[in-house]
Amino acid sequence: MKALGIILAGGNSSRMKNLSDKRAISAMPVGCSYRSIDFTLSNMTNSHIQTVAVLSQYNARSLNEHLNSSKWWNFGRKQGGLFLFTPTVTADNSWWYRGTADAMWQNIDFLKRRHEPYVVIASGDCVYKMDFNPVLEYHIDKQADITLVCAKAPEGDDLTRYGTVKLDADGLLTDFEEKPMVAHSNIVSTGVYIIRRRKLIELLEQCNQEGRYNFVTDILVRYKGMKKIYGYMLDTYWSNIATVEAYYNTNMDFLKPEVRNFLFREEPKIYSKAYDLPPAKFNQGSEVHNSLIGSGSIINSRVENSVLFKKVFVGNNSIIKNSIILNGAYIGDNVRVENCIVESNETLLSDTTYIGDGEIRIVSENNNRYGI
Repeated sequence: MKALGIILAGGNSSRMKNLSDKRAISAMPVGCSYRSIDFTLSNMTNSHIQTVAVLSQYNARSLNEHLNSSKWWNFGRKQGGLFLFTPTVTADNSWWYRGTADAMWQNIDFLKRRHEPYVVIASGDCVYKMDFNPVLEYHIDKQADITLVCAKAPEGDDLTRYGTVKLDADGLLTDFEEKPMVAHSNIVSTGVYIIRRRKLIELLEQCNQEGRYNFVTDILVRYKGMKKIYGYMLDTYWSNIATVEAYYNTNMDFLKPEVRNFLFREEPKIYSKAYDLPPAKFNQGSEVHNSLIGSGSIINSRVENSVLFKKVFVGNNSIIKNSIILNGAYIGDNVRVENCIVESNETLLSDTTYIGDGEIRIVSENNNRYGI
């Protein structure tokens, strides 16, 4: 594919509450064995994009560790490959990334040294499967300046957290509202854009000269009447995980056979970093219904309608229901967990109860299992 990829993975969201206290949103565990950024990286490599830059900033350690080898996504190559860019102090600049456009501008030398005519820009906090080649063909056919990929928002979702768009019959963007108080359209931007590389360099340099730093508000919204901006509709599964509720619902979607089959069993595949762990072990007394259990987990009790990630231990006579248990959590005996998200490496002491009453409860007790 005659394009390079840029993945925007540096942002934080207060709507994630303390789930983002120790990791970037793009590094959030998803679907039992994956990280959020795996879906965008897999879409890039499956679209035959050979050069991808990941722009990270906030709580980047876990994300950097996950990306410590590019071979898992087939980016271990002599020409191109996977590049990881964090804010860097130079003689000309000492700012952290002040926005998505500023993040790309601070790495503009990378764009100038490349030879690909087009750039695919995508966020790292969405779960979807997509071939970018038809989008590029659409972009060229429409002779567009910018093409953004759109999707219908999930039923009942909070539209105020998206950029909502309106398109005419030909697909031309007629209106774009970023996180509107009152949404007038249920078509939202997925955070995927295609633009000619030289045009992107020109727009980024102009934004920086004017003290503007956000790609959406300072380029898409500002130029919507001046540039030819088209929308390409995505009609398959797509979800953004940047709130607690959306993160919970996205993981619960993996319990639906049609979503699980589409993302994990149909070609092309979603790739992730591999871990050498034994299969999940179900001891006598365990009872599992409609749940995903990660590798290395040991189950001794009842698990129902839940997603348990890698290396989770569940003790005797416990009940896990409608919950997400992140990597390495330890759940003692006689524990009840319902409508909760349990943080990674968390310890839930024996004879305790955690129930989300009316909303999803995040369990982060910081107990020391070895000091009891």
